Amino acid sequence: MSARVLVVDDIITNVKLLETKLSAEYFDVVTAMNGPDAIDVCERGLCDLVLLDVMMPDMDGFEVCRRLKNSPATAHLPVVMVTALDQPSDRLRGLDAGADDFLTKPVDDVALFARVRSLVRLKAVTDELRARLMGSRTYGLGDPLAAATAETGQNGRVLLVDDRPSSYERLSAALSQYHRVEVETNPHHATIRAAESDFDVVLVSLDLQDFDGLRLCGQLRSLERTRHAAVVLIADMGEKARVLRGLDIGAHDFLVRPVDRNELVARVRTQVRRKRFAERLRDSVQFSMDAAVTDGLTGLHNRRYLDVHLATLFDEAVRRGSEFAVLLLDIDRFKLINDTFGHDVGDEVLREFATRIRTLTRNVDLVARYGGEEIVVVVPEASLEEARVVAERIRERVDAKLFKGGGSGRELSVTVSIGVAARQGLDISSAEIMKRADLALYKAKESGRNRVIAAAA
Repeated sequence: MSARVLVVDDIITNVKLLETKLSAEYFDVVTAMNGPDAIDVCERGLCDLVLLDVMMPDMDGFEVCRRLKNSPATAHLPVVMVTALDQPSDRLRGLDAGADDFLTKPVDDVALFARVRSLVRLKAVTDELRARLMGSRTYGLGDPLAAATAETGQNGRVLLVDDRPSSYERLSAALSQYHRVEVETNPHHATIRAAESDFDVVLVSLDLQDFDGLRLCGQLRSLERTRHAAVVLIADMGEKARVLRGLDIGAHDFLVRPVDRNELVARVRTQVRRKRFAERLRDSVQFSMDAAVTDGLTGLHNRRYLDVHLATLFDEAVRRGSEFAVLLLDIDRFKLINDTFGHDVGDEVLREFATRIRTLTRNVDLVARYGGEEIVVVVPEASLEEARVVAERIRERVDAKLFKGGGSGRELSVTVSIGVAARQGLDISSAEIMKRADLALYKAKESGRNRVIAAAA
C-alpha cells in the first residue's frame, strides 16, 4: 500500500536519506525542516503519516506531536518519532505526547518499512470513516471528530494472553491501575474469549508454550467480532523478525521484554485511544446514516427512506407474484389541534400517534412519515381485505384512548382516516398503489372521517 509520508528534520542530509529510502519503496515523500511547516502540511491534508525528528530548534518533535494529536483535524495522523534518544524516559515522553511509535537512528530499513505500512493500513480505515463523517455537520450533529479526539484512553478493557505467571502477574498489576484487565493463560481459549467480550486491547505474548502467538494474532485480526480490537505483541529480545511479521499480519504495536512499566501503560493508553477514536467515528457514521433516513419528530422512517424501499418492496412482490398492500393514514382535523392548542401540543400528538402505529404493526411492515400528519404503512404479503382489517384495528385503537395534550395536562380526542390499496396485476410501479390509497383516503375524509376506505380492486 502506497502513501504520502511527511519527513520532518532540520538536518537536510537526514531528510534526503529517508526520502531516498521511502521513494525506493514507492512512497510519495513531502518534507519539512521545522515544526510549524510540518503542522501546516498536516493541517492541509497533504500527508498520510509523519516521520518526525525529536531534536529540532524552537519547536521540538514532542511539541509538534502534541499539537497534531490535540487537533481534531490532524489527530488521526500516525506519528512516528525518529530519534537518537533511546532511553525509556524519552520514549515515554513521546508516547505521552501521542506518538504512535519510535524509530532509533540509524534507522533500520526493515523496521521502517514494516512500521510505515502497518500504520498506513490502519489510517486507511480511519480515513474512510472520516470521509463519511464530513457531511454529519449538516445534520446538526456537532463535531464528531472533536468528540473522538477528546478520548483519554483510560478505563479500557484489556485481555492479556500469557501463560507465564511471573510475566502476566507483573503486566496485569501495572495495567490494573488504569484499566480492567483479564488474563487468559490458555491460548486456545483466547480467541473465543476475545470474541465474547468487547475488549479494547489484546496483549499477546509471543513466548507461549506449544502455541504460535502470531497465529493467535492472525485469528484476532480476521474475525468480525475481534478485528477492531488493538493487538499488541509482547516479544523477547532477539525476536525482531517475528515482531515484523506480526506487524505485517495486522498487529498494532509491540513491546520488548523486559517491559518497562511506564512504556507499557503509555502504549496501551495510546491503543485504547486509537480504538475508541475509530469506534466513535463508526458510531457517528451510523448515527448520521440513521439521521438521513429518520424523521426527527416521530422517529419513524422519513419520506426519502419510504420512496426507496417502497419501490424495492414492490419490485420484490412482482418478482415473487406475492400480495402487497399500503395504508395511508391521516389524523383528522390536525390543523385545528395546532391552531387551538399550539404546535407543541400538535407535535406531542403526532409523536404519540406514531408510537401507537408502531405498536400495532409487525416488524416486517414499513412505517414512515409521509408528510405533515400523514403516515404510510406498507404491509407485505397482505391482500386488500387483510390490510383493511389491519387499518380498522389501528383506527379503533386510536379512537379508543385519549391523547395527552403535552405539558398542559389536558387530554384530546383524536381520530384517524385511512385509505387502503393493494397491488393489482397491471400495476407497473408502487406509485399506482399510492395513488389509489390517496384517493381512498380522500373518500374517507369526504365520508365523515374516522373511517377506513379500501380502494376498489
